[in-house]
Amino acid sequence: MIKVGILTLSDSRSAEPKKDKSGPAIEEIVKEIDGIVEYYKVIPDEKELIKKELIHMCDDLKINLIFTTGGTGLSKRDVTPDATLEVIEKEVPGITETIRNESFKITNRAILSRAVSGIRKESLIINLPGSPKAVKESLSFVLTALPHAIEVLKGDAHECAR
Repeated sequence: MIKVGILTLSDSRSAEPKKDKSGPAIEEIVKEIDGIVEYYKVIPDEKELIKKELIHMCDDLKINLIFTTGGTGLSKRDVTPDATLEVIEKEVPGITETIRNESFKITNRAILSRAVSGIRKESLIINLPGSPKAVKESLSFVLTALPHAIEVLKGDAHECAR
């Protein structure tokens, strides 16, 4: 079992969390890798609040795999990658590089994403886009590699080579 946390970042959806479609899409998809959502929250695009939630999920709840959705673009309110970079200890650029590269085959706007992925303690944090369609596409590119990443972080596996 993989303990999953989802953090939806949206000023508009935080006012009406039931309108969030991306978080539930993630919740459905992670079932394919034996992921169980143990924490899910919708909050506004506020850098300090995002950092606080990510730290809580990593340090207190010990969530294995954390997905953020939203706030990865170019607008002034898009601060998810900035908050994530201030929280993680190591980047895992291959995840977001793969998502951007594969997404670019669908839309050239993928290159405008500032998303990052990284590790804090034994948690892997991955920034995803905000739309349900983009969330599904992004996860389809990297999902099968994530269980091994979690095994390595938990100390259950040591080799990444096949």
